[in-house]
Amino acid sequence: MNLDLTQLLSIIEEMPAYRRLNEALGQGDTVGAVVLEAAKPYLIAALYRRRRQPMLVVTAQPENCKKLYEQISTWSNTEVKIFPEPDALPYERMVPDAATELERIQVLSALAGCQQDESVAGAPLIVVSAPALMGKITSHADFVSTCHTIKPGMEVEPFHLLSRWEGMGYRMESIVELPGTMSHRGGIVDIYPPVSELPVRLEFFGNTVDSLRLFDPVSQRSVKAVSSINIAPVAELLAPLSGSEAELEQVLNSIDLAGCNPEVSQQFKREIAMLLDRQKPRDIQFYASLFNKDSLLDYLPRSALLILDEPRDIEQTLAELDAEAEQMRSEKLERGELPRNFPRPYFTWQELEPVLGDRQCLSLTAWEANGESCRLDFATAPSYAGQVPSFIKKTRQFLAQKRRLVIVSHQASRLSELLNEADIIAPPLSEVKQVPAPGSLTLIQGLLAEGWVMNNDTCLFTDAEIFGFIKQRRLVKKRPVPHLKLFVDITPGDYVVHVEHGIARFTGVTTLSTSGSQREYLVLQYAAGDRLYVPTDQIDRVNRYIGAGDKLPTLSRLGTQEWTRAKQRAREAAEELAQELLALYAAREVVPGFSFAADTLWQQELEASFPYVETPDQLEAQQRVKE
Repeated sequence: MNLDLTQLLSIIEEMPAYRRLNEALGQGDTVGAVVLEAAKPYLIAALYRRRRQPMLVVTAQPENCKKLYEQISTWSNTEVKIFPEPDALPYERMVPDAATELERIQVLSALAGCQQDESVAGAPLIVVSAPALMGKITSHADFVSTCHTIKPGMEVEPFHLLSRWEGMGYRMESIVELPGTMSHRGGIVDIYPPVSELPVRLEFFGNTVDSLRLFDPVSQRSVKAVSSINIAPVAELLAPLSGSEAELEQVLNSIDLAGCNPEVSQQFKREIAMLLDRQKPRDIQFYASLFNKDSLLDYLPRSALLILDEPRDIEQTLAELDAEAEQMRSEKLERGELPRNFPRPYFTWQELEPVLGDRQCLSLTAWEANGESCRLDFATAPSYAGQVPSFIKKTRQFLAQKRRLVIVSHQASRLSELLNEADIIAPPLSEVKQVPAPGSLTLIQGLLAEGWVMNNDTCLFTDAEIFGFIKQRRLVKKRPVPHLKLFVDITPGDYVVHVEHGIARFTGVTTLSTSGSQREYLVLQYAAGDRLYVPTDQIDRVNRYIGAGDKLPTLSRLGTQEWTRAKQRAREAAEELAQELLALYAAREVVPGFSFAADTLWQQELEASFPYVETPDQLEAQQRVKE
């Protein structure tokens, strides 16, 4: 049974300062509150349960953001969302992680009202760090305009739908297993929107949507019929895929390549040509700053409450990140690796501050910043550092004083036995069904980071106070992986290619323990004996090596730019060969005697020129050549 602590949230209603805080928020005021660090997740969950309005919680550092997200999730029975930081640093080229992209899109969809569950869509609770908040994202108007609903009985041409979805970032696949993919066969169209737990199958009768059914992505069997399905984008960068051609040309042709070195200039020209042709370079997100002009704050409805956790820390973090990004920009400009008019991919604190000031804000601080802040009656819980007999003795005193005691422990069963030996009956629970009465002890099996004392009459104890330590818990990020990908035909000793790190030898699968949980990893051996452990849920980033001839490949070296340069050379070679092919085809139309045999020999030469097949650019170039 899942841990349910929601009944404990109503205890704070007994606090006069909390009631005054709610009254101020109800009047639309921007207020500050001084609250114990350990009590912040409890306070936020209680405010959300009472007010049921959209909330965006902003913290300074990503690590604090994750901890706050985990603790709020424990207190709330509503799904809490986290808006993760982008994988790439400003001005850095990197293929984004699919799981991170999916999480970010789900948050944007929730704020844009594209969720399947309308009750959740109306009041999402989202936690974000300062680095994630400062990033520029796709226009809210563009994002919302692409969202649409499909219902049975609608008249729509299937190929029109597929074309529209392609402009929203969906990929055409033979079968649909992952969010962001679609397929088409006969009168059936499958699509997996990021806001849906399961993919959806559209059955057409002519151009009429005859039925909608959710189906299992593993077995591909229908699960149940639905009355409608909401389709949201799966790409953060929409303009190059669905924007007008004139605007696209204007933006891309405005890039000043005069200060770039020849190699970088050529790369920009190739990628600009791809974008103008509605193709996606592998690191398309690098160009997001040319088109994305909004922040996450622009997605918030006017009724939303913005909670700033330590506003001064947020301001300082944004200033530091801006300084680091400016230094990186200067270095790249010196080396000729960045156009001088390339826009910043983020907002500074000076740009975000007016937007924050235009919203209803609740500032949370652990120390009073000014006399106007509302001080909530929370105090640090006493610590016993493993002295369990002393803790049990103190428990007797608390109960005699009619204090309400709540213990959340990973060792609840053992504590129950020890308390029972002291004639204190406290069976371990996983759910609190009613508000505990004063003078009672409630023992709960679970994990919380820290305890506190509220109103001097309610004491929350965790393993941190009782035993002096707490088992570290991290919510595991779910990564969508194709079911068929789990059965890739590779055996120990085979050569494989990792999308970011290059050619390696697969040595087997091992199980490692991290953060208190066990996970399986693919073990990849690189040059100089280096090893890379790839979680099995990231197997989509590993492909089997395919090479021409019997020559064994050279293992890549970790921690170097060797693989990046190899991919760049492969892209350049593919582009040159494609240009040669176009010239040959042009000559074929005018030169008598040009035979298919010569064409075939050229194709063989092309295939021999690729020592391995790894990047989509190579595959795409070869496919264009063969066609």
